[in-house]
Amino acid sequence: MKTKVVFFEVPGGTDKWLNGYRKDTMPMVDALKKRGQEAEVIFFTIEKRDEIFDYVKENAIAYVSRINPGNLKHEAEYFDMLRELCALGVIGMPHPDAMIGYGAKDALVKLRHTSLVPEDTYAYYTTEEFKSTFPKSLLGGERVLKQNRGSTGEGIWRVQLVDALAEDATEVPLDANIKCTEAKDNHVEYHTLGAFMDFCEQYIIGANGMLVDMPFLPRIKEGEIRLLMLRDTPVNVVHKKPAEDADAFSATLFSGAQYRYDAPEDWATLVHAFLAQLPDITSLLGGYDLPLIWTADFILDTDEHGNDTYILGEMNCSCVGFTSQLELAESVAEEIIACIGIEVETAV
Repeated sequence: MKTKVVFFEVPGGTDKWLNGYRKDTMPMVDALKKRGQEAEVIFFTIEKRDEIFDYVKENAIAYVSRINPGNLKHEAEYFDMLRELCALGVIGMPHPDAMIGYGAKDALVKLRHTSLVPEDTYAYYTTEEFKSTFPKSLLGGERVLKQNRGSTGEGIWRVQLVDALAEDATEVPLDANIKCTEAKDNHVEYHTLGAFMDFCEQYIIGANGMLVDMPFLPRIKEGEIRLLMLRDTPVNVVHKKPAEDADAFSATLFSGAQYRYDAPEDWATLVHAFLAQLPDITSLLGGYDLPLIWTADFILDTDEHGNDTYILGEMNCSCVGFTSQLELAESVAEEIIACIGIEVETAV
């Protein structure tokens, strides 16, 4: 009988604690064991892929993926293994295609017909699309380009025109001067539009390459609001305020942003509006169960009536950490047990 919950990790990486595990993994394992649920960690390696697959297939009722994509050298093979396990009835937390659907930047484009994302949000999968459309979108105002790869703001650029264009312009000319600020560290570069688009081709070419293009929201200076979700329940809110520098728009710690942890009740308007749209989100992103632990980042905006609105900037569910709040492991364990119980009851 399959009884175990398996946590997947990979050896090495900068996210490991002194014991070789992610700092937030063993607290979840221990919380499950405390509740009488068998749980263990398996380190995925491509050399032992088949052996791991057979063991999990025979022994696990569910898996929890705790692998930072930046540490995963064989992502395609790992995801294929997870798909096979899910197809055989192992409960995926999350399903690999949910990881892709929620984590990829083009999730924003899939959600742009909801109130969460501006309509003029685009995804570029080829350099031809990018070079054809971006000069037109930039004509309408400041834009933010986001690469699909990378982390901590790398390859996320705020793009501004330096000089005004002629009133009858239909797109920004390639020789126009632009100001580009990267979210990684808020450094500023000046380029012609053509040269900068040539530089950005690196983000589109290759596996999982793409660029997302969306309007710049100036109220990012008031802070980014991150909802930390446990399935369909918000467990805390992180308010991330960029540094005071005039060009700063990044909300990463590395760039000097200040973090504050709030209760979901402190952001009731945002929370209620977001929860009301979860059915649309799950449907538009593939119909998979909500991830076990995931985040949604929002930026304040203002509607035509002067009211506050919240625009979705990105989501993440590949391996969301909670190392600064390890007590959440108890709630995670309860949710895992509840999901297993629901699945077993449904099967019976």
